Amino acid sequence: MASVETIHAEPRERHGPGAFRGFLRQFRKSRLGLLGAVVVVLIVASAIFAPLLITHDPIRIMVGPRLAAPSADFLLGTDQLGRDTFSRVVMGGRIPLLVAFASLGSSLTVGLVLGLVAGFGPRWLDNLLLLVFDTIRSFPGIIFALAVIGLLGPSLGSIIFVIAITSMPIYARVARTQTKALRNSEFIAAERSMGAGTTRMLAVHVLPNVIGPLVILVSMDVPAVIAVEAGLSFLGLGVRPPTPDWGVILHDGYSYINQTVWLVIASGIPIVIATIGFTFLGETLRDIFDPKLRNDL
Repeated sequence: MASVETIHAEPRERHGPGAFRGFLRQFRKSRLGLLGAVVVVLIVASAIFAPLLITHDPIRIMVGPRLAAPSADFLLGTDQLGRDTFSRVVMGGRIPLLVAFASLGSSLTVGLVLGLVAGFGPRWLDNLLLLVFDTIRSFPGIIFALAVIGLLGPSLGSIIFVIAITSMPIYARVARTQTKALRNSEFIAAERSMGAGTTRMLAVHVLPNVIGPLVILVSMDVPAVIAVEAGLSFLGLGVRPPTPDWGVILHDGYSYINQTVWLVIASGIPIVIATIGFTFLGETLRDIFDPKLRNDL
């Protein structure tokens, strides 16, 4: 996942429809950004409308052909239990996106709040929170995931918890750095001299200048989260069968790769496409909103 220690913070002055139109003009100039946006929209739409797109029950065991090649009845063939691979791949896209949005959304929220508090609070509190951030980051991600999953058991909630905890310090440190750069700005000093409270200064003046780079980092972390979720499910530490999931399907395909390669292809291609789409979109947003960030990533 993206890790940033220093991000340039400059107060934003442009708001409203004019700024949005300027963003659209710059975004349309990026072919990779447009391609990424289209891919992301298609992936999200396929996950939302998955029940309308599937052709068979994704968990129904059929007595027909097993490990069959693609055909008119089974667009991507069948797995070792005769289940329709196409339907399982379409429904399986819901799990990675749910994990990505839930884990990154929660880690962003907690990290943003703690970063604002650390950057605007007293020095002792800043040092204490930095110690917490560094302690969490000191644990190797895989070892921490194995420990948590071993304690809580393999489940979707365990994966979300692990990713949220390990991602939170990154966003918190970025928010802290931005906040400390802004706390001595002239407009903050003017607000303080007019008697504005800390909550108002953070919510009205600091937060709008901090949230942008964090959203960019989140969009660039989505591919990593999808890969982590698929990897844990591939190892049997994530979603449990018969729930369709890209990692589970990839594991089944690897187990039966001597009989058919279609399971590996059907589950591997969506992971690659999703990774490319979110990466292109995230990099384009980074270049538009904060070109200086390129040198810090």
